[in-house]
Amino acid sequence: MLATRTLLSKQTLAVLFRPPACFVHHGDHGNWGNTNVAVVFSGCGWWDGTDVHEGVYTMYHLSRNGARFQMFAPNQQQMHVMDHMRKQPATGENRNMMMESARFSHGQGMTQMQDLSKLDVNTFDAVIFPGGHGVTKNLSSFLKDGKDCKLHNDVERVLKDFHRSRKPIGLASMAPLLACRVLPNIEVTMGYERDDSTRWGNWPHTSLVQAVKSMGARHHAYVDEKNKVVSTPSFMWETDYHYHYIFDGIGNMVKHVMRMSTK
Repeated sequence: MLATRTLLSKQTLAVLFRPPACFVHHGDHGNWGNTNVAVVFSGCGWWDGTDVHEGVYTMYHLSRNGARFQMFAPNQQQMHVMDHMRKQPATGENRNMMMESARFSHGQGMTQMQDLSKLDVNTFDAVIFPGGHGVTKNLSSFLKDGKDCKLHNDVERVLKDFHRSRKPIGLASMAPLLACRVLPNIEVTMGYERDDSTRWGNWPHTSLVQAVKSMGARHHAYVDEKNKVVSTPSFMWETDYHYHYIFDGIGNMVKHVMRMSTK
């Protein structure tokens, strides 16, 4: 009897402390060497642009799975520059999103940062938006206007063009709010709907979940097969030590995007 109770206790603890399903490594889906993916950035840095980890993990998984990719960002000034040590706006600084995003690029040719206005849906099989506060500050007016926000013109154009063309859209952390604002009846995940503090960390951005639901989106499925939208919470989850789950979650998103691009 004691052994049975011990086993059940261990099984219960395993369920309680299990990481979210979207972070669990799903293994390889295959190699899609002919897939060409556009990746859209909003600057460089979690607090005022694209999160560095999310951007790099996205490119790593695209490369690992045999895809070609090209990077884009709006050629415009970002909302402000954040001091990432103090987490406060820096005074007297003004930076261009495309120039800041170019910090992700390496070399010449396809790996150079391109102006988002030049992104043509007919050239690519899919598009991915890594997250970061640049989503709410630079690619949209969400920080100011909330659920009634407006999107950067080229961001809205790109999302609508890929959706209309039945080409997959990948979204990380805060980026689902962009698609939810302009695409009807899509299903996404941005993680937990409540800020439950567990051994896995906190979920401090749950207000964004409520915002996308108020936009008409359904929440919690990270693969929307009907609309070809794939999302992952990434750093909506505040964790100190479990970066490998963020890495695997973005890997899962990339693989599903590439799988959908062959349909």
